[in-house]
Amino acid sequence: MGFLGPEVVPGSEQLINKRGLYATQKRFQTANPKIFAAGDCRRGQSLVVWAITEGRSAAASINQYLMKNEMASALKQQMRQSQSSKEISAHQ
Repeated sequence: MGFLGPEVVPGSEQLINKRGLYATQKRFQTANPKIFAAGDCRRGQSLVVWAITEGRSAAASINQYLMKNEMASALKQQMRQSQSSKEISAHQ
């Protein structure tokens, strides 16, 4: 039968474009910044080398997204700890 299009999972219908593929913004992210798409589900039926290349590029984008969020989380934690320390010092 060949490639019939990507599997549409419940809740992802709004991420599909007019061609029946997952629409991505920059760096393989869909309209939901926590969902990434690469390969045939994003480009349509293509060569396996494109799928491999896109998979690697998407993995790099996902890593960057996660590291950015991890760094932001660590910074927020540092700020909370600093604020707590200042409050303790003020009460002494």
